[in-house]
Amino acid sequence: MNFFAIDVETANADYSSICQIGIAEFKNGQIIDKWSVLINPEDYFDPFNVSIHGISEKDVKNAPTFKEIYNELKKRIEGQISIHHMPFDRIAINRACEAYSLDYLQPKWLDSAKIVRRTWEEFAYSGYGLSNIANHLNINFEHHDALEDAVAAGMVVKKACEITNLSIEEWFKRVGQPIFLYKKNSSNIYLEGNPEGQLYGENIVFTGSLSIPRSEAGIIASKIGCKVTNSVSKTTTMLVVGFQDTTKLAGYEKSSKHRKAEELIDKGAKIRILSENDFVEICNLLENN
Repeated sequence: MNFFAIDVETANADYSSICQIGIAEFKNGQIIDKWSVLINPEDYFDPFNVSIHGISEKDVKNAPTFKEIYNELKKRIEGQISIHHMPFDRIAINRACEAYSLDYLQPKWLDSAKIVRRTWEEFAYSGYGLSNIANHLNINFEHHDALEDAVAAGMVVKKACEITNLSIEEWFKRVGQPIFLYKKNSSNIYLEGNPEGQLYGENIVFTGSLSIPRSEAGIIASKIGCKVTNSVSKTTTMLVVGFQDTTKLAGYEKSSKHRKAEELIDKGAKIRILSENDFVEICNLLENN
């Protein structure tokens, strides 16, 4: 579990006005080095920003500029896995490079907020700020000090790796996937629907073999607004039926989900049962409108 964690503070609302950088190096999950430097942004200090991090123009009067620490920063993180919490820090470093006509640094950026959202279900859609998740994990730190924030972000990632049994390298793939994944090697699905999708409010379940992996069908359904689950219940509104292999139906002509849906319909539930072809047609129609 080897990586760097980085955080910055800025003098004002312009992301290029970096006034502090903090970096913590983790090796085998342990902090082996810390680096913190005040930076003269050659820009004004907004009182609001000063009230947050406590760094003033006087504090950086004799500090180096970003251009002057650029090579040291590059030596530390270039080509290395570098954790940042939310896009702010990565954008700020890129903007500072632009301001001084320097080449972008090329670490292997990894957003710890995305890791948090995929590790702790209660923070999937809200509350995944660094202070909140650190408090949840009993990580004590002085928020809005760049080095303290970097250490906290690194500790959060370390904990996430331990909980999920994913290596830091495996997280690069995981953060590119939906927040809620299908249980490994099963057809169990749980995906929230896109609130802006035209079918938001619909609860969909799949049964039988589809022409595409059920994981892909679930993602398509969630994008158009459907909440995707694995079990038919009173809250189900749509059941998509794929090919039914009669050898796996224990003597029935329909799957247990299909039969459950029909039972609920008989009791007044409003569940639409449709074929995969109908589902595809609906998706195509909504995509083109």
